[in-house]
Amino acid sequence: MNSTAVAGLRIAVLGLGEAGAAIASDLVAAGALVRGYDPKVAAPPGVVGTGGEAEAAAGSDLVLSVNSASAAPDALRAGLAGTAPGCLWAELNTASPAEKRRLGEVAADAGIALVDVALMATVPGRGLRTPMLASGAAAGRYAGLLRPLGARVDVLDGPAGLAAERKLLRSVFYKGWAAAAVEALEAARAAGCEEWLRELITDELTQADSATLDRLVDGSHRHAVRRTAEMQAAADMLDDLDVPPLISTASRDLLHRLSTR
Repeated sequence: MNSTAVAGLRIAVLGLGEAGAAIASDLVAAGALVRGYDPKVAAPPGVVGTGGEAEAAAGSDLVLSVNSASAAPDALRAGLAGTAPGCLWAELNTASPAEKRRLGEVAADAGIALVDVALMATVPGRGLRTPMLASGAAAGRYAGLLRPLGARVDVLDGPAGLAAERKLLRSVFYKGWAAAAVEALEAARAAGCEEWLRELITDELTQADSATLDRLVDGSHRHAVRRTAEMQAAADMLDDLDVPPLISTASRDLLHRLSTR
């Protein structure tokens, strides 16, 4: 850790839930001067609690907005009232790329640079060391401020919104994959064979490699007609098991779209 770079660094953390509190606590441990605000959660030890976004942002070199995507616009507008020229605003929420760009425009109108930051793993247990992607004109500056404190920041060469785009593209796969597993296991439980399916899924994941991805994608295109019918049968079965076939019907519809190309 570069103690010279850390000394006197003033950081505001807006949003002190599970993720914000963990990051704020690590910043304190790294030697930064941290002020925080959350209307529902008290500041963790070492973080100076404040009465609002503007008060937390006042005098800060860097503001980390770790709010929900829905709360981010209001937090930004309120916090900008306390920022001074030279302050860097970082949006760590999981908003759409278009929303990140809109937030950047609001900040720019106030003369403040905004960086789009995507947290690429769960924060509990990692805190400040959670892998991050950063984009926007000030992304390099953001990395320069936080890397000496132990943060893992990869800088993308592109505008605000690019980091969010990468994260959400990843989420389409990971969250869709998780949802498919949840639905399949719920149906298997209703059918009385959950352990069998759990072992099958585990084996498939353990053996997966780049060829597996090619097989999944190519097979979906090549056999779209047959697989559409198969997923309709699967959805009918889940209905019989009183399990809502949300993922099964979505898969059916995607395969049908592929079959009509």
